[in-house]
Amino acid sequence: MIKLLRYAKNPILKPRLNIWWEARSVLNPGATLDNNGNVILFYRAMGGDRISRFGLITSKDGYNFTKQNDYPVFESDPANLYERMGCEDPRITKIEDTYYITYTATSVHPATYPKEKFSTSMLPWRVRVSLLSTKDFSQFKRHGVIIHGVDSKNAALFPEKINDQYAILHRIHPDIWIAYSKDLINWYDHRVIARPGKTWDSVKIGAGNPPIKTEFGWLSFYHGVDKDHTYRIGIMVFDLENPAKIIYRSKNPILEPIKTYEKEGFEITFGKKISDVVFTNGVIEKNNQYFIYYGASDKYICLATIAKDELLTYLSKEINHKWTKKQY
Repeated sequence: MIKLLRYAKNPILKPRLNIWWEARSVLNPGATLDNNGNVILFYRAMGGDRISRFGLITSKDGYNFTKQNDYPVFESDPANLYERMGCEDPRITKIEDTYYITYTATSVHPATYPKEKFSTSMLPWRVRVSLLSTKDFSQFKRHGVIIHGVDSKNAALFPEKINDQYAILHRIHPDIWIAYSKDLINWYDHRVIARPGKTWDSVKIGAGNPPIKTEFGWLSFYHGVDKDHTYRIGIMVFDLENPAKIIYRSKNPILEPIKTYEKEGFEITFGKKISDVVFTNGVIEKNNQYFIYYGASDKYICLATIAKDELLTYLSKEINHKWTKKQY
């Protein structure tokens, strides 16, 4: 099984204690390239109020980043009931000359929400897939919630129409779903396409990056969670003409938390921290490599890479000879 190579200088971004809105954590960046080939990371940050906002950094080489400014480039609308707890985990898809950003709008359900719908040990989180668009990452157009009436997150847009319709992956716990649209706003034909596995991804799974088109299919680095609440990263490949069809899925993870920065991170309460998490929602292709930007234990932003030729050669062998859906 192939493995990702961690960047030796991880983490590439840490919380800044003197910047209040990101003093607790920076994590889970969306990633894309601008017209000049520069890498843009549109990252999530949390400060003392624990409300997530989005910041932005750029890089010419994908490794060394320049901080844009000391202010978030986007934050939730306090008048929007779905966003009053913040905006999380952006995923960026460029379609023609516009960047479309799916993100999770977070709030809580009303106190009258039926208690059997959520764990009594937790807040009744309400999560909704929402959409932004921009041409320059300085001005944004809000499109609001695009998947209505259900708690859903981990939404990743495909970068082009397939059979004259757009496609999106999203997660209604614990499965990965797909849906289709003519206009990116109204979505239909929602259905489950992948369920949790048997070992490392046995509790829940979710889409990672917006799928990348390859000669074998649409490439996605997805996350899986096991019974110990450990997050790992694997690979799925979707059929080019029918993205609801999975033609390859990792039997084993390609990245799992082993480094200290992946095993001990964001402090939930005094003495208790998020642990054992690697989570990606931003992957770019540059210089014949895939750059996988990932959140480590909800506190840091890190980087892992793999040569494009190495991965595609591996997938060619697996797809043509070895993989079968029966293992899931």
